[in-house]
Amino acid sequence: MMSSNTSPPKAKRTVQFKTLLTVVPYLWPEGRTAIKLRVIAAMGALALAKVANVWVPLIYRDAVDALDKLSKSLDTSTSGAAAIAAGAGVATIPVALLLGYGLMRLMAVLFQELREALFARVAQNAIRTVALKTFKHLHGLSLRFHLERQTGGLSRVIERGTKGIEFVLSFMLFNIIPTLLEIGMVCGILWGLFDISYAIVTFVTIVGYIAYTLLVTEWRLKYRRQMNESDTVANTKAIDSLLNYETVKYFGNEGHEAQRYDHALQRYENAAVRSITSLSAVNVGQGAIIAIGLVVLMLMAANGVAAGKLTLGDFVLVNTYLIQLYLPLNFLGFVYRQIRQSLTDMEDMFQLMGVPFEVVDKAGAVTIQNPEGLLRFQSVDFGYDPRRPILKSVDFTVEPGKSLAIVGPSGAGKSTISRLLFRFYDPSAGSVTLDGIDLRDATQQSVRAAIGIVPQDTVLFNDTVEYNIAYGRPSASVEEVREAAKLARIHDLIESLPDGYNSMVGERGLKLSGGEKQRVAIARAILKSPQIMLFDEATSALDTATEREIQKSLKEVSQGRTTLVIAHRLSTVVDADEILVLDAGRVVERGTHTKLLAANGVYAAMWQRQQEGNDDI
Repeated sequence: MMSSNTSPPKAKRTVQFKTLLTVVPYLWPEGRTAIKLRVIAAMGALALAKVANVWVPLIYRDAVDALDKLSKSLDTSTSGAAAIAAGAGVATIPVALLLGYGLMRLMAVLFQELREALFARVAQNAIRTVALKTFKHLHGLSLRFHLERQTGGLSRVIERGTKGIEFVLSFMLFNIIPTLLEIGMVCGILWGLFDISYAIVTFVTIVGYIAYTLLVTEWRLKYRRQMNESDTVANTKAIDSLLNYETVKYFGNEGHEAQRYDHALQRYENAAVRSITSLSAVNVGQGAIIAIGLVVLMLMAANGVAAGKLTLGDFVLVNTYLIQLYLPLNFLGFVYRQIRQSLTDMEDMFQLMGVPFEVVDKAGAVTIQNPEGLLRFQSVDFGYDPRRPILKSVDFTVEPGKSLAIVGPSGAGKSTISRLLFRFYDPSAGSVTLDGIDLRDATQQSVRAAIGIVPQDTVLFNDTVEYNIAYGRPSASVEEVREAAKLARIHDLIESLPDGYNSMVGERGLKLSGGEKQRVAIARAILKSPQIMLFDEATSALDTATEREIQKSLKEVSQGRTTLVIAHRLSTVVDADEILVLDAGRVVERGTHTKLLAANGVYAAMWQRQQEGNDDI
């Protein structure tokens, strides 16, 4: 599909129409009888509101005619007593009509608000359903997708998309479309009461008003875009300058920053002036079209009155109808612009839901239950980009309850192995098996349930310490959470915090140090209690004393479990049952710590450099 910048208008309108149709199933959901009944009732209330609205000018006309007759009868009476008697007989008619006029206006408002109340549940349910479906879809997309997209941008797409649905439903479904229907009803009434010329003038006036508004609004969009772009630039410069407050002060560049900000504001000012002055052109043109239409209709009605074919009430009626049709369209330019933007935002959100899943469960995928922990990589090849392979014919086996350490220089492919194990990606060639089951033949949920991880870069939720630890197993009891914290050597620290386990950790856990975050991650993995434990540089952010304490804890929780350790510090893997040395995606050495040192190869060289204090391996 072509981008919005290059798509021809017809193609763009077609895409936006399809986007609008995409919402329909959410307004009429399968198996939701209550929602469907609300839609029907809301449509009924809307129809009654429009009928009442169209009926108001007719009652108003009859009231004017009644008062006109009353006035004439009083003028032509021959005596005061007769005038009073005549007046008493006729006066009851205007009172009833005026009461009916007020009642009908009330009914129009009442049915309109009833429609709003009935449809509120439908609209909000549709918005919630779409947002939830998009959210679930995003969680189902591959790690590759999320690494290539900005999380903040995805959040904005969902936010703008859901707001777009709300706006389109509010204004298009219950403002624009009903107004167009009302135009048809009014034209039919004028045609029936008078002749087709009144309907034609009314129709041409309103259509001309709409066409002029849309054309000029389309022309004005460039000024609005310039305003938005200038506003974004000015806002970016202001925030960037304030975020770098200290740097500005270091170099004494307050004046320079003010000048840059003022230049951006000046561009916004010029664009805003053009936008406001062009809005005046819209308003003047709209007023001229309505004025011309009103004058033509009133001249026609006045001629009818003069010829005795129409009454004074008829003259008022045609004027009232045109003004009544004009009022809902008064904000048509704004509504049109917002609907276009809303449809674009909705399209962006629905495009997200159209992104295919890279890793999917096969039909009839196996659910791995109570795994023993036999893990095997067989001739595994993988690359994030086919042009740049990362792993090349990687083979290894970890027996249940045994430990395997993977070491090597940065970029050797160590963390890629953990991503394949969690099935964030599937291997390009070869296979990864658990208890003899190819992970591609198993459900992703059961694969990930069997593995616990302590990542190198621990990211926590902006919630309490207790919530973040319990995330490993949300159903865990308070006692189990605290026991996991004790094994991770973080319980005492948590207890020393002012709010204890209810202490907030901040955005991405920024209120905790790197070592504290890793200990929370360790407690979380311990609480999950999986059969396979994966430690990806699990103690890299810890000081030596704390690292030794946690290493003891990790040994305790690893007992009887298959353990993979991805390590930078070789001192942390000396007790592993087997050590793999990766280099450029290949296994170049394997064996125990003692055997690898005796081989005097890559591992021995790495060990020597670290012993000498140079960790840059």
